[in-house]
Amino acid sequence: MPQIINTYPTFALVAMLAYLLGSIPFGIVIAKIMGLGNLRDIGSGNIGATNVLRTGNKTAAVLTLIFDAGKGAAAVLIARAMLGEDAAQIAGLAAFLGHLFPIYLKFKGGKGVATFVGLVLALSWPVGLATCATWLLTALIMRISSMGGLMSAGLTPVWMVLLGYSQGVALGIILTILIYVRHAENIKRIKAGTEPKIGKKN
Repeated sequence: MPQIINTYPTFALVAMLAYLLGSIPFGIVIAKIMGLGNLRDIGSGNIGATNVLRTGNKTAAVLTLIFDAGKGAAAVLIARAMLGEDAAQIAGLAAFLGHLFPIYLKFKGGKGVATFVGLVLALSWPVGLATCATWLLTALIMRISSMGGLMSAGLTPVWMVLLGYSQGVALGIILTILIYVRHAENIKRIKAGTEPKIGKKN
């Protein structure tokens, strides 16, 4: 845990603003702008980049990935620049919760992997790069996006310890638990061998 230097009212304000930022459903916005239809009616119905890819539009999927990761990174970097490391971690968690439970979508959001990666990169870029490498290697081998997300999230607290960001371990564990909870159905399908492969249209 980082040293606490801000007050609880400050944390509350940071959390609220970061949550609202994290709640922006960029996948749905981009799909609508590009005329790809309602993501809720496509594939898994999820609002993230993997489901956007199922529309067949790679550009839209890449943009969704960038913006979903960017909102997590932006929340962390702005809070850190203005208020310090304790506020940065609060902002990262709040933005992540915003993506999972967005107020704009009646609290029914995405699974959070891109936002997770973005905020981890902003918290500690060496840890973020290790997390990205874990996702990429797992996805290349398994060809399953959710497996990459689960593996990268599970190893992130370990990377935090090994790469000198031990003050983020508690946050890393909380984020990892949330990702695993949100991927409960994916985990069931992985065990059953029915989880869709990367690039497959449903």
